[in-house]
Amino acid sequence: MTPTTSTAMWRGFKGNTRMKMFMGTTNRRGVMNHALKTNQGVMNHAPTNILFIFLLAILLVACLGGPSQKTLVKAPASKQVYRVPQIGSDITTLDPALVLPTDKPSLDAIQMLFTGLVALDDHLQVVPQLAQSWDLSSDGVTWTFHLRHNLKFSDGTPLTSSDIAYSIDRALQPTTKSSIAPIYLALIKDSDKLLAGYTQSLINDSLLTPDNNTLIIVTSKKAPYFLDMLTYPCSYVVEKSLINLYTINFTDHLNEGGASGPFKVSQFSHGVSLDFVPNPYYYGPHPQLGKVVFSLYQDTDTAYFAYLRGQVDTAQVPLTSLSLARKRNDFHQLPLLWINYYTMNYLVPPFDNINIRQAFELAINKTAIASKVWQNTVIPTNHIVPNGMTGYNPQLTGPDGTQSLTGNVSKAKALLQKGMQQEGWTGVSQIPPITLTYASGSPNTDNEVNMMIQMWQQVLGVPVTAAPTDYNSLLSQTTIAIGNPSGLQFWGLSWVAEYPDAQDWLTNQFDKGSPNNTMNYGQNTSTDVAQQQQLQQQLEAADANNNTTARLTAYQQAEQQLVSDVAWMPLEQETALFVRQPTVVGIVDNAQQTIPPNDWANIYIGQYQ
Repeated sequence: MTPTTSTAMWRGFKGNTRMKMFMGTTNRRGVMNHALKTNQGVMNHAPTNILFIFLLAILLVACLGGPSQKTLVKAPASKQVYRVPQIGSDITTLDPALVLPTDKPSLDAIQMLFTGLVALDDHLQVVPQLAQSWDLSSDGVTWTFHLRHNLKFSDGTPLTSSDIAYSIDRALQPTTKSSIAPIYLALIKDSDKLLAGYTQSLINDSLLTPDNNTLIIVTSKKAPYFLDMLTYPCSYVVEKSLINLYTINFTDHLNEGGASGPFKVSQFSHGVSLDFVPNPYYYGPHPQLGKVVFSLYQDTDTAYFAYLRGQVDTAQVPLTSLSLARKRNDFHQLPLLWINYYTMNYLVPPFDNINIRQAFELAINKTAIASKVWQNTVIPTNHIVPNGMTGYNPQLTGPDGTQSLTGNVSKAKALLQKGMQQEGWTGVSQIPPITLTYASGSPNTDNEVNMMIQMWQQVLGVPVTAAPTDYNSLLSQTTIAIGNPSGLQFWGLSWVAEYPDAQDWLTNQFDKGSPNNTMNYGQNTSTDVAQQQQLQQQLEAADANNNTTARLTAYQQAEQQLVSDVAWMPLEQETALFVRQPTVVGIVDNAQQTIPPNDWANIYIGQYQ
């Protein structure tokens, strides 16, 4: 599988970089796959004798019980240092306008230094940040943000509405060359004209600053989810004077100012470490930590062994160490906003028939795949909208009307026969040849595909040919499949949340004209195409509905229909596997693995006594 695209970007399916906001997740089915598993060191093993020593130490600690029987108290100020390993050769960028969702080290750093109008809390709900409140006018497109008073950058310079307008406009300027701002800021009126060079600035157009504490943003259409999109760093405020002084190198001078978040840079040694200290001018509650240190490691194995040696306070768990790590009391497995799925071209037989699509879905035992192939590092699912996000529907069922994740053999066989009868086929030999295309490079993905092919053969008697292919070639082929009855037939993908709103998983995937609607949902010749098009209209109406409860209800109803239609064949939800010292107190984990700016005030280092 590989990531689908969003206007300008393919994302996170399990490969070798990382995806969006999930602390380095790669390895699975493509290049931008899952850092959580490939980068984690499946290919990099410590020497056997060293590994043995560390594993023995782990067992001894487990047997002795460790410090758990002592009292945990706050450590003295000199020990309030949180040490976080980051995987990579360097922090790629500290510019909020340029950071990619696949660049975890840079994202983590930027979210400590910079802030925007709004932020996400522990439950991934939008909360005030630099803006203390906002109003949406009756036209549904004019957003008025009321800033907190006396905001300052980390050098003490006042931070006003003009700084935020400048920052958003800068992110969209063609000269900035941001590949991410055109996605997250696309709703801002005339942003397309600015990107195309038809206008010079959005300031005094769709970005208005009537006074120092008021910013007005005009969007191109009604979109309650606009606030969610503003939580991505490309809308964060940067200090114009610092950029004017140092131009593109301003991020090497953030120790002089520029930060608006809870921390500022104290020292940056490229390729080695990035140190943060509290920002004395931060508007909110100040961190209890005296320092946060990002240390760079080339791979996850090395970082994990540094954790076992007590050199860092948290680390991802490599698959090679998973079985023992699961027995540790500091092990965590956290669902991520990341769904791996397969999809079928509604214009290509036999998948233009809903009964045959459902038959293929119900012939799969997702639980067995998660267990036997992925060692339960993923969660089998029928969902499009992932668990851990507002809009998740715990009552959702599969195409057979049940919540089973082990398949439905009898129903699958009956649906195949019904579909064949509708097509006038008297035997499976008349079914057009079926080819499943996916990104090559991961043995586990090969095993997953082979296991599904065996299930289809055993349950349905239908042969399927596996077609592993180059990642970039797969991306090109899926794009070409739009509106193409001769295009790709059946392929594997994944989607990682761009912003934590169900719109990103539904309308953004299946609406008419969406670049992600590569399966041609609603734009085909199926007998149920009218129902598909009606659902697309319902999604568009939900997008513009300012009543949160009604909007989420509409999305959940649409998701159920999409699952029944097998618009996606969801297979599993990715999880993060990590360890963290119990002496790190106050972190509340969420499905994006982000720490809200004000939460740093609750985090401290403890010690046992």
